Amino acid sequence: MVSIVQNVAIDCADAYELARFWSTVTGCPLDPDARPGDRETQVTLGEGPVLYFNEVPEPKTTKNRVHLCLRPETTRDHEVEWLLGLGATFVGDHREPDGTGWAVLADPEGNEFCVLRSASDRAAPTR
Repeated sequence: MVSIVQNVAIDCADAYELARFWSTVTGCPLDPDARPGDRETQVTLGEGPVLYFNEVPEPKTTKNRVHLCLRPETTRDHEVEWLLGLGATFVGDHREPDGTGWAVLADPEGNEFCVLRSASDRAAPTR
């Protein structure tokens, strides 16, 4: 027997707004029935589970034990700058001088996520 991962649940203070952020980040659609003020909504990814946003009363207080890792279509560094412009914040830099590594950002509610190297980054010769 096996189980299928249905969704990745993300607790938040504003489900609609956080889902809009992640819809923009992933380029995937926000639930068509979603409206401002909804206590839960989702973003349907092209493959795999959906991102499910659920409002909870308590704020985020510690580091995520589970997080999303993004592999951008553009370069990692360009993606980091774009995400910062969308409202993400920079948390940690694990990029190495040779071009390997990743960057840790947080979404507008403080949930950490990683930005990995893109396919073009991985294909480029290391510095």
